[in-house]
Formats: sequence, C-alpha cells, structure tokens
Amino acid sequence: MVLDTIIKNGLIVTESGVLPAGQDIGISDGKISLIGYNIPEGPETKIIDAQGAYITPGGVDSHVHLAQRNAPTGDNWETGTRSAVAGGTTTVLAFASQTKEMTSLYPVLEDYHEKSRDQSYCDYGFHFVITNPNEKILNEELPVLSKKEGITSVKLYMTYELYKLSDRQLLETMLACRSLGLTTMIHAENSDMISFLIEGLEKNENTAPFFHAISGPKIAEDEASYRAIRLAELVDAPLLLVHVSSDGAMKHIRDAQTRLLPIHAETCPHYLFLLSDRLANKEHDHFHGAKGVCSPPLRHHLEDLEALWQGIANDTFTVFSSDHAPTKYDHPQGKKAGIINGIPKFSKIPKGIPGIETRLSLLFSESEGCLSKNQARLSLARFVQLTSGNPARLYGLTTKGAILPGYDADLVIWHPRDQGQRVIEQANLHHDVDYTPFEGMSVRNWPRFTILRGQVVWNADENRVTGTKGFGNFIKRENGRVLVGKTGQLPAGMIEGERDLWRPKPQA
Repeated sequence: MVLDTIIKNGLIVTESGVLPAGQDIGISDGKISLIGYNIPEGPETKIIDAQGAYITPGGVDSHVHLAQRNAPTGDNWETGTRSAVAGGTTTVLAFASQTKEMTSLYPVLEDYHEKSRDQSYCDYGFHFVITNPNEKILNEELPVLSKKEGITSVKLYMTYELYKLSDRQLLETMLACRSLGLTTMIHAENSDMISFLIEGLEKNENTAPFFHAISGPKIAEDEASYRAIRLAELVDAPLLLVHVSSDGAMKHIRDAQTRLLPIHAETCPHYLFLLSDRLANKEHDHFHGAKGVCSPPLRHHLEDLEALWQGIANDTFTVFSSDHAPTKYDHPQGKKAGIINGIPKFSKIPKGIPGIETRLSLLFSESEGCLSKNQARLSLARFVQLTSGNPARLYGLTTKGAILPGYDADLVIWHPRDQGQRVIEQANLHHDVDYTPFEGMSVRNWPRFTILRGQVVWNADENRVTGTKGFGNFIKRENGRVLVGKTGQLPAGMIEGERDLWRPKPQA
C-alpha cells in the first residue's frame, strides 16, 4: 500500500479513550488506511510529526447559520467555513430556511445550493428549516429530498412569528419525520410568554440590550421543552432540543432519557462560559451589550453555567455545537439595527453570536487534554463524543467523526501540552464578523493542524489557512441514528396498539 501521508508521534483520541502511544495514522486517497506501529513509508509519503500532541477527529459542527436571508451582514459560505477550519472543524451542517409564504422546499434547496456551491473550505450539508409544513411537503417532497439529496434532518421553531409552528403542525411534522427516519430538531421557547414580556418591558421603557435577557427567562424555555418532549412522546418521534441553556429544560430532558425516550440535547459554548452581564457591558458605548444578544438569552448566574457543565459531564447532552449566527455589530443592518431613532430597542437586535472558530478550543481547554483528571470538566473521550462522533451519527455522516480505517482523514492535531495557549482576539479570527463574544478569554490549546480528507487546511505553525475555497464537498447524508433511548415507548395510560388507531397507515 502506498500512503500519501503518515502522522507520527501523536496520541490518538477515540470515543473509548486515548490509544496506546506510538501508533501512527496512515492516510491514502483522503481516507484513513491504517492505524498501527511502525507504518512503512514510501518515497513520496509526507510525514507529519505530531510532537507528542493529541490527535482528535475533525470537528463536526452540526448547528451553524451561513448566508442566511435574515443575517445579511454575517458570514457567507466562504468566510464561515474558512473560520471553521481555522478552529479545527472539518464538517458543518447549516440551514436551508423556508419562509411561511413558500409552499415548496425545492426553491429553498436550489437557492442554498447556489449560495454554497464551490464556496466552502470544509465539507458540509444542510438541514431544512420548515415553517410551512403543508401536506405536499410532508407527504411528497420530504420523502424524495431525503433520499435524493441526503437532507435527513429538519428544524422546527416554537417561537418567532416568522418561523413558529402550532402544536398541531409540530405533531404532524414530527410524525412525518418519524416515518421517514429523519432527525427532528426543535428550538423550544414559549413564544407567547416572550411576546408578553417584551410588550411589558417596552411599555416601561426597558429597552436596552440587557433587557433581552429578561424577555426570555428560563421558564419560557422550560415550558416549551417539556411540551416538545410530550408532543414527541405522543407520536413516538425522536427529538433533538437545540441550544439548551436552562437547567430546568435539562431536567426535563434527563427525565425523558431515564424513561428511555429518544430525546437528545445540544448546548453551545456561550451557555457554558458567558452570563447576561455581557448584555449590560458599557465598556465602549451604551449599546455594546448587543454583541451578546442570542436566543435563548444568556443566563444570569454562575449556577446556571455549572448546571450545564454537569449535563456535559453526565451525558445529558448529546452534541456540542456553536450555533454560529454571525451578524456584524457596527453596521446599520447588523446589531445596530436595534437602534431606532437613537434609542436602543433590544427586540429589534438581530439574534445570534459568532462562535464557529472558537468552539473546539473552548471545550478542549476544559478537558483532560489540558487539565488533570481532578481539574477537568470532561474526559478526552467525552470531548470526541460531543464534538465529532455523536453529531456524525445523529445526522447520518457515515464517514465522519472517528479515527478509524475507512473513515475520511479528517483530523485535528493539537499543540503539545502547555504549548498551545492563546488569548482569543477578534484580530486573529477568520470569520467576517467584527467581534467575538469571547474576546480576551484564554484557552489552553488551539489546533496546530486541521486536516480535511488528508489535506492540511489549517497550519498554525504558519498562522494561516492553507486550504482552498471549494475544496469542501456537499455531503449526501444517510438517515441519522437514535443515540439515546429507543422508539416504541408508550406514554402513561396508553394501551398496546393505541397509536395504530390514529397513525396514518404506511403506503404500499
């Protein structure tokens, strides 16, 4: 076997732990060909010396927003994926968003393919955001598009007037996705609670950015999360609750998981590291806190952060994603769209914060890759599960997320221990946004090399992205796997076969 590349002197991290030292990774034609000791090299084989550092699978960021209509000042596919590889992410899944007036998903897909084609630095796929789940979409289009295009996941909203679905629509869509084996994602916040609070805050002239955190309290997320779980339980549908920020929501999820319901959960860096005081920040001007406006909002107390860290450690969370939702700050169509006639209006500030490049380093910095077992918040195996392995399986990325023969040679080689420290600074990031919410935070390591299908696309030794725009491929995905619990559980009080009395019969 002729190998294109051999990575030597690394500590290979899998979901089971760190492999015994001294094993090398042989790469050929963009795939991992073998893992073992003393792999023979050919005359043309490129050697990468990991210098004793950890090697983890390339990051899979399964929740990013790129080139979205509602974020005209944010990252496009070129800038967002350039930022991704600089932070160790080799695959992203972004959202092809339907609007309520659209009666078909085909124009949505065509438009998003047009925006992303030949633009990406990393491999990528799409989720559908469904806001108008008519009968044609659910019964005719989704079956075809999931098979033909490999788009095997959808996102549904319980809030935002332009996106939210009724409980009836949620049930119908969950049931359709269940029958097709698609992954269903839910943004769970109680829309009426939030609109009620916004109206009261505005009447009392409490409109500065900080009051965004007051307008979306944990109870709004807790209620909607519980309701989403119960709706999914009724129709026996697997579910992923995205960007969980509340310990109350997490408790509902944990309870469902202990009953073996297929309820998955995602959280994000900003809910582990940032608090709502960021929204009150007046370091530069009265509106500076707009940089921290996201939904659900940042929470108030250190106890809120600690509760989510427990969910990271105890397996409540299935995936760890960035929810990269980039919007420039200093732009009239960006965050400063929330200044109306000189008055800050938090309800008009575009939601979301950037984080695609900083996601992996922030979490790795708290792992046993940088800290002792007693100090670390998570093991290296758990890090790989959350950032690569679980999202790959959950979303049907069959050749991603693991360091195994036959898988794509997507890898992150970290710096040797105690050599990769970095202070996060906007000036050093590669996105097309004019700030980072993590400005000034120190991380204990940063990817030294990012490798996509055997090619080095980020080289920290040279401090540059070495990949090329368009090298990233669109991935036709298979159906994802249920990673938590199992289908077929009966809600309390139901009798065997009860669902068959109302569930649509399979088509012949």
